[in-house]
Amino acid sequence: MKKLAIFVSHPYCSVQSVNGIIESLEKKYTFKMFSKHEVEETFFNDVDAVVFPGGIGNSNSYYSLLSENEEVIKQYVLSGGKYIGICMGGYWTGSNYFNLLQGCDTVQYIKSINTDTKRPHPKNLDVIWKGKEEKMFFYDGFSVTKGNYDVYASYKNGEPMAIIQDNIGIIGCHPEATKYWYDSYSWMKNKFVSKQHLLLEFVDEVFKK
Repeated sequence: MKKLAIFVSHPYCSVQSVNGIIESLEKKYTFKMFSKHEVEETFFNDVDAVVFPGGIGNSNSYYSLLSENEEVIKQYVLSGGKYIGICMGGYWTGSNYFNLLQGCDTVQYIKSINTDTKRPHPKNLDVIWKGKEEKMFFYDGFSVTKGNYDVYASYKNGEPMAIIQDNIGIIGCHPEATKYWYDSYSWMKNKFVSKQHLLLEFVDEVFKK
């Protein structure tokens, strides 16, 4: 079984997102965790991908969380290691953060032209996942500017929601979301339908590249 190194530093990379990722992938993958504390370069020698979950934060929290390990992680990915990012973890591949994407960038979906939502708050958003209409938990997720990558899923306005570029796979919404997430917001109750199988499908696809 392939091993994934998952970053966790609650609430910035939330325990809820980490738990959802593990729940989604545990049938086919094993895991080890790391945090903002410095890790040895050899830490990633036995892992097949690094995973950055969703959470809350901005460029300031990024640098406070990753200043110790930024270069080690970048070298891991630039040397061919897989990177999987969900929501904020996907934002972090952009130019203001790890700067891993080639010829494109992550941007706030709510600021896109013809976006179907102007507010960052949690909602069940319409997306197109591999040609099929789905509803997925959204919390100020990103879209991706035009570039050379495979679009795995898109928002209702056609902008990319999930992409794979070489060894990097990122998702703007939250397929790992659990019922607890929906029950935490009055306007989301009774709307939960698990999409965790879609995250497993996506991660499997990243490993095919």
